[in-house]
Amino acid sequence: MEEDSIMEEDSIMVSTEPNGHHVTDTVVPSEIFGNPKGPPLKRRGQLPLHNSSKLLQSNHQHSHPGSRRTTKSPSGRSDKMSTSRPTPARRSSPQVRIPPKPRSTALPYATSKTGLVYDPRMRFHAEPPDMSINPDDIHPEDPRRIHSIFEEIQQAGLVGSSTSADDAKEDHCWRIATRYATRPEILLIHTEEHYDFLRDEAAGLDSIYFNHSTYECAKLAAGGAIEACKAVVEGSVRNAIAIIRPPGHHAESTQPSGFCIFNNVPIAARVCQNAFPETCRKILILDWDVHHGNGIQHAFYDDPNVLYISLHVFKDGNFYPNLPDGNLDFCGEGPGEGKNVNIPWAEHGMGDSEYLYAFQQVVMPIATEFDPDLVIISAGFDAAEGDLLGGCFVTPACYGHMAHMLLRLAQGKLVVCLEGGYNLRSIARSALAVTRVLMLEPPDRLSEDLPHPKDSAVHTVEQVKRQHSKYWKNMYPKHLEKTDPGYKDAYRLHEIIREWQSQRLSSEHSMVPLPPLQINKAGLAQTFEHNIVATPYFMERHPLLVIFHDPPSIQDNPDPVTGKNELHNTWLTDVTKRYIDWAIENDFQVIDVNIPRIVAVEEAEIGYVRSDNSVARAQQTRELAGYLWDNYIEPNDATQVFLMGIGDAYLGLVDLLSHNENCTDPDSPVECLIGFVAETTIQSIKRATDDTIASWYYARSKIFVKNTHFVWDPSRQRKMRKKLGNLIRSPEDTLDDMLEHHLEEVQTLLLEKKSEFEETNDLSSRTDEGPQTMPTGLRSPPLPSGTYTPKHFEPGLRQESVGDLLRSPRLPQLGMFSASPHVSRSPRSPMKRNL
Repeated sequence: MEEDSIMEEDSIMVSTEPNGHHVTDTVVPSEIFGNPKGPPLKRRGQLPLHNSSKLLQSNHQHSHPGSRRTTKSPSGRSDKMSTSRPTPARRSSPQVRIPPKPRSTALPYATSKTGLVYDPRMRFHAEPPDMSINPDDIHPEDPRRIHSIFEEIQQAGLVGSSTSADDAKEDHCWRIATRYATRPEILLIHTEEHYDFLRDEAAGLDSIYFNHSTYECAKLAAGGAIEACKAVVEGSVRNAIAIIRPPGHHAESTQPSGFCIFNNVPIAARVCQNAFPETCRKILILDWDVHHGNGIQHAFYDDPNVLYISLHVFKDGNFYPNLPDGNLDFCGEGPGEGKNVNIPWAEHGMGDSEYLYAFQQVVMPIATEFDPDLVIISAGFDAAEGDLLGGCFVTPACYGHMAHMLLRLAQGKLVVCLEGGYNLRSIARSALAVTRVLMLEPPDRLSEDLPHPKDSAVHTVEQVKRQHSKYWKNMYPKHLEKTDPGYKDAYRLHEIIREWQSQRLSSEHSMVPLPPLQINKAGLAQTFEHNIVATPYFMERHPLLVIFHDPPSIQDNPDPVTGKNELHNTWLTDVTKRYIDWAIENDFQVIDVNIPRIVAVEEAEIGYVRSDNSVARAQQTRELAGYLWDNYIEPNDATQVFLMGIGDAYLGLVDLLSHNENCTDPDSPVECLIGFVAETTIQSIKRATDDTIASWYYARSKIFVKNTHFVWDPSRQRKMRKKLGNLIRSPEDTLDDMLEHHLEEVQTLLLEKKSEFEETNDLSSRTDEGPQTMPTGLRSPPLPSGTYTPKHFEPGLRQESVGDLLRSPRLPQLGMFSASPHVSRSPRSPMKRNL
């Protein structure tokens, strides 16, 4: 193994390796690198062995002005750059190493060795000492990154010295000598202007520092990636890991970006395609760096022979590199359409579960169908646990499992090239785990209590599958295109189901939709036409049950081969219907309100439309509940009003009680709120002007909460308070199961409340002297002459027609979700309202 003493921290790298006193003298990089304008090292040139003491003694005799950094680094310091160049020096030619010969021509690869690229000279690209006065303020792209990885692999006994005897050992990696990438090789990806800019000067760059060694280090990094890939394609080694820096996947063809100078992996891919056109035509580049590799994507966006797959934090474009083309709908163009696959995480915090799920559902199926000749991993380890820049939790074992899966491709021809990763311990452990897998050791076991993938990750992966189902045969469900024969005759199933439910309730219970909505937003008429239905006499003197609920759920068993959903294997489950049937049988009037998953359908476009979130749906429920209260519930003669909220709709009803004081007045007919909460957060009732509202709400609520809801977490710091309502822990975890389990309990509660009111009403009638008075809570004055007078509902007898009822002047037309600002909410009596 080559000695790293030429990079002693005390003499060279005080700014990034603060393990000694600050020394102003530095090594002159040109004396190590040689003439940058001279001929490049031979392809298999071995790194020279330097005598560290003599080298440092010689270098200390030179005084160098130091180097400066350009623009702004993540630490916030301004950067500058010196345009002076070091005087080139000549050095002797390196020794030449010959790789081992193939064991047998019958083997799929030449040797059983794993190649390793590491050159300590790449550590010379570093912050100048004068830029790191504070040891804690060190640039993340630290030269210690590659040294930490190499040292970890060495201490594990997987790499020996640079002697042929050590390389010949079966349990050691074969050291692949690095070299400078040549100008023609770099120009396969980058423009001449970019190359000349890096060679001569640099200014106005983001997140990059420069010194006099940056240009040479960048060429060494690209050359190391080239040599690693060529050694694998040629069969000199079975697979390889290239411990290189500076990284490359952000570098564009025209400019450096995001710590990256030259784009190492695309350069190596193009060199291999040109050098081995018969055996290395199709290349898979898998980028698991936590940042999107915009430079790699742009380099191959129209190339049908390079499949680029990237797993990265996207956060709707609000995570570096902050470009929209890291989203999942950027799939390539022209002949390369479908060959660009982005898996953009919507949030930080992804771990083993999410990455393995993405690999199993997207990466491996697409990569297997692509059938590459070579696989290159842009291996940034900044998604590893402990990396503050990435904010994710991928373990070394998970990195090992992902590498193990990729070894199944391209006859095992796999090259791992280092990109990002800024926690030295994390990247060292992760790179070691990957190296062990390359050397055919099984990956470590994953955690026994591995959680389910996050909902946002599952959503992202499923969306990627839909997006790429039109490009890959094994991706389902297939995307419906406008060119498909049935496109013009397609209907959203939720509209069909709700219309069928409305017709079914009409035939069984004479329930009809309330008057058509006066639509204030485009595209809403069809969505809400059948979503509010009521029994014929809900305005009369009967107990009234108002149910706000989510749409019915679908249970399906997809085809095990194609993954398609078929109607004969799909069931509609609607437990809410059982509550409606029971209520009507027990002389309750009912208003059934369905809150769709999506409201703003601007056009009948076929494709995936994401559901509104809980907050938006709660707001829709609140507005609709407020309008129904003002125009249909408060003015009517209902003896009692029972509110029931199922799912996200529960939040809107709590908001209604919070913001509408009429609902909680002493004469209000509202008896109680019954809620069913599964994934929804628990909502507290709020009213700044009423100190007793919490007690009122607690006494008149019954909120069933799923068994595993976070509100029951024993580590939760907040105590249960009355303003949250009367919370009851359900033994079930889904809304349907909860509705089924607590059906009898809710029925008993409703009947008890109904009986109490009837008993009170009968007692009041017997003790009153003189004319019978209305019971408490029913103080509406007589309607004026000529106004519709409701008849009492008598079961079994035909009352006036539903059409006459809905055309009654007592019933205003139902408007879009919000009440008129001119309508007062204070008096309950319809006499004092503008109807």
